[in-house]
Amino acid sequence: MISLKQLKSLSLALALAAVALAGAACGGSKASNAEQANTTTTTTTTTEVVVTTAPAITRDLPRFLEATGSLAADEQTDVAPSIAGKVVEVGVELGSYVRQGQLIVRLDSNDNRIRLDQALAQLEQAKAAVRQAEEKINVRPGQKFDPAQVADVNAARVTWQLAETQLRRQERLLESGDVSRSAYDQQKAQRDLLREQYEVALNKARQDYAAVLAARAGVTNAETQVAAARRNLSYAVVFSPINGYVSDRPADLGEYVSPSSKVATVVKTNPLRVRIDVPEQAITAIQVGQSVSVSVSAYPDRNFGGRVHHVAPSVTPNSRTMTVEAEVENGDGLLKPGQFATIRILQPQTSPAVLVPLRAVRVESGTNYVFIINNGRAEKRIVQLGQAESDLVEVKSGVASGEQVATSNVELLNDGSPVKQ
Repeated sequence: MISLKQLKSLSLALALAAVALAGAACGGSKASNAEQANTTTTTTTTTEVVVTTAPAITRDLPRFLEATGSLAADEQTDVAPSIAGKVVEVGVELGSYVRQGQLIVRLDSNDNRIRLDQALAQLEQAKAAVRQAEEKINVRPGQKFDPAQVADVNAARVTWQLAETQLRRQERLLESGDVSRSAYDQQKAQRDLLREQYEVALNKARQDYAAVLAARAGVTNAETQVAAARRNLSYAVVFSPINGYVSDRPADLGEYVSPSSKVATVVKTNPLRVRIDVPEQAITAIQVGQSVSVSVSAYPDRNFGGRVHHVAPSVTPNSRTMTVEAEVENGDGLLKPGQFATIRILQPQTSPAVLVPLRAVRVESGTNYVFIINNGRAEKRIVQLGQAESDLVEVKSGVASGEQVATSNVELLNDGSPVKQ
């Protein structure tokens, strides 16, 4: 049996063991809590974003009236033949540069050449008929016609006048009784016959001259036919009516074309034209000769110069806008008809504007933002942008002149982010 003394000693040992275990447990809990606290502190610490900054500046900017439109050729023509025929030669290709008068296509001209030869033969026949008719009445080209000068008419007139003189003499002899009445009547009948012969000769001369005029008209008509045949023969060659580029050439070798068939389209690309609609309230600022600047998406870093060429005399009632046409220089041929362009019309006055670097602007869902750097923090602001000026952009609202804006790592910033410059 265990004595009372041994029982007390066992109880004391158990108590000491329990105290030791409790102390060890408390120490482990404290160490774990300290480690967890250190981990939490490390996790919640935010890393600073390294940025560069630039101040918003104020500068006087030239002002523009901006609009969009499509570029169009200065001249454009659909080339069609004047006569029908088969294409036997093609002188251009799509995109070729052609000069005015340069061959585009040639048509078969054999039939037209035959018609010309026939017309020339008819002309020679008509000229021969004129010569024959003129010789008959002894008249020459450009000579005034006098039927009395015709030989037959002149001879008949002389014979008739001689008979008239003899009849006058017979009348005096009849009165004196020196000739019989029958002799007088015979002389009178002869006079009347000769007068009729003179009038017949006179009328015939006039008819012969009318035949000359008809023959001359025949020559004129034959010359017209020759000219028409020559013209149709020349139409077998289809030329370019303007300087420009071939934008379309549907005609092919061996194809039969007619005056209603387009064989090519030629466009003049320098200068180009562009039409824009200007708001009614801005029409007083537009004048012919005003400078314009044109930009296209194909050349984002380049502007093309031009001038206002035409201004419509009236405002369109429905849109309350006025149409303005500008000419754009295109000597190097970079611009093409049909391209969509942005047009700026330079205004005579300038105005101050707040500018920030273009790289400082961040776009989110169609909204423009910049980050203002102040006391080591980034402040996110919505801005309204205006016109661009080189690598700067106008800020119409949201930024004051002199404020520092972040120009690098803006995609890493949020409102309130700590920054390091």
